[in-house]
Amino acid sequence: MSETSETAIRRTGPTRALYDWVMRHAAGPYAFWFLGAIAFAESSFFPIPPDVMLVPMALADRRRAFQLAAWCMVCSVVGGMLGYAIGAWLYDTVGRWLIGVYGYADQIQHFRTLYREYGAWIILIKGMTPIPYKLVTIASGIAGYNFPLFVLLSAITRGARFFMLAALIYWFGEPVRVFIEKRLELVMLAFLVALVGGFVLFRYAF
Repeated sequence: MSETSETAIRRTGPTRALYDWVMRHAAGPYAFWFLGAIAFAESSFFPIPPDVMLVPMALADRRRAFQLAAWCMVCSVVGGMLGYAIGAWLYDTVGRWLIGVYGYADQIQHFRTLYREYGAWIILIKGMTPIPYKLVTIASGIAGYNFPLFVLLSAITRGARFFMLAALIYWFGEPVRVFIEKRLELVMLAFLVALVGGFVLFRYAF
């Protein structure tokens, strides 16, 4: 590791301490399963995307970048099935509560109308953006979108997102790592802005 990178790691602060903790555990015995759990949960109810684990784990061992991306894709699609089921069969209980938490309870009928016309494009485009995918999966179930097609489109869009991220890390891993470690606070701020912005975009896109 370069001297610049090592100097960045030695800096103190809560954000950097959290980053160091994630990097230490990225190669731990349970990291693979923890990553899968986050990817699964993020597609149905959990607010944090799996990128927060995928990036440091892939940086820790770039040879596994595409394997980790594939694992994220599979777990995300399976989690999306749960999100779909929540929207389709549990909307009056869990689904209504989740949609309400994210502030979209008054837009359900609008969801159904949009899905009848643009369902495939909604899944494909929003699955690759910072827009929270759980909102797409639950909305798909609410709208009664074709389930096999939903699974196929989810695999395409989530696979594209995670594999593109893995490719960047595989080919440019060390410069990416140095950049993150030198500008960690800025990177974390950009991540939070993207996360919050995704919720806002979803609200106004519908």
